[in-house]
Amino acid sequence: ATGASAKWLGIPSEKQYQGRGVSACATCDGFFFRGVEVAVVGGGDTAMEEATFLTKFATKVHVVHRRDELRASKIMADRAARNPKVGFIWDTVVEEILGKPGHGGVTGAKLRNVKTGKVSDFKVDGVFIAIGHQPNTSLFEGQLELDANGYIITKAKSTYTSVDGVFACGDVQDSTYRQAVTAAGTGCMAAIDAERWLEAQHG
Repeated sequence: ATGASAKWLGIPSEKQYQGRGVSACATCDGFFFRGVEVAVVGGGDTAMEEATFLTKFATKVHVVHRRDELRASKIMADRAARNPKVGFIWDTVVEEILGKPGHGGVTGAKLRNVKTGKVSDFKVDGVFIAIGHQPNTSLFEGQLELDANGYIITKAKSTYTSVDGVFACGDVQDSTYRQAVTAAGTGCMAAIDAERWLEAQHG
């Protein structure tokens, strides 16, 4: 149950403003951005899901993507594109998060167009990083069967892994839902699976 960690851009200002306008979880923090404009960085399903969710609170959601087309599935991309509150800034990366020193929060982002090299300051009150998650499985490499993205593979309708007596639960084996309630559910499953496995060993 080692979980998965959100991927970050790797810029210093991103860490500086975490919790003060920078987030990697729209469902966790979206409510705090009611009535303001925000940016979502990414172009996959995660970014489209976050952008669409944030339209419940923000007046405008700007999707910043480094390419000129999305990596998201067609259904997720179409859903975001049809939403009048969602706009797209193509071929662009975030170079820096802008904000007020001291106790102030995010005031914008410094954007760079990867094709023209043009750098501009873009005013937003929040920046959501939605470039995916990385399962915390490096310590299991070569020991447990992992999928192409590093998530632990569990047997159908169970928490059994490729090694007898080892069970996996939560985000470390779930690349789809990644919610506390689903993690708790698989945690309960793993406990029951482990108990039954132990009983079978001493049966």
